[in-house]
Amino acid sequence: MTRKKVKLAFIVNDSARKATFKKRKKGLLKKVDELSTLCGIDACAIIYSPYDPQPEVWPSPLGVQQVLSKFRRMPEMEQSKKMVNQESFLRQRIAKATEQLKKQTKENREKEMTQLMFQYLGEGNIMHNVNMLDLNDLAYLIDQYLKDINRRIELLTRESQSQSQLPMPPPPVVKDEVANVEEEGQGSHAQQGLNINMDSMQPKENWFVNLMSGANVDQPHVFGDANQQSGFWPNTFFH
Repeated sequence: MTRKKVKLAFIVNDSARKATFKKRKKGLLKKVDELSTLCGIDACAIIYSPYDPQPEVWPSPLGVQQVLSKFRRMPEMEQSKKMVNQESFLRQRIAKATEQLKKQTKENREKEMTQLMFQYLGEGNIMHNVNMLDLNDLAYLIDQYLKDINRRIELLTRESQSQSQLPMPPPPVVKDEVANVEEEGQGSHAQQGLNINMDSMQPKENWFVNLMSGANVDQPHVFGDANQQSGFWPNTFFH
């Protein structure tokens, strides 16, 4: 259940005023205690009332004297920097409420003129029953809408121009990569063929050197060997 908003006015009834005083005083001292404990600040409270012969102090008379001594040691400008009384507090609240009222009045007027504008645009009627004040406000509102539209158009135009001026990324090169792969493949096959030819040539060179030096080598005829058809000297005459 929501609490009812209290009207800030003097309570005429004595008993109700006394009950409210006791209740609010207890709540105020509790809040000061919580503020001092949670935030670690120096605070005190002195409450005079017609219901008690002596003022009620918090946290103690000694604590109140310490806080007041600390306050008096401050420069005079610092003392009155954030000091308020009942009159200044009410003035601040009135100024704040007045500013909120002006803001709300302006928003309501803009909504009213916007509704009027769309009403005449939708029905296509001529504004016969509109006074001069409404026409001036409606003209101002339309002018603001046009300025917002022009600013939006300029922003979108600058964004499109900046995007069109960006350099296009180069297309990916595919042919060079394929050519490199083919060259690498051909190079590996050529090297492999050269190694095979050199291996097959080695026994022929050894046999020829032994023959020229006159060494007696009992070795089968290499030219007629069917296993050497893939060698360096293929010749069908010696088969």
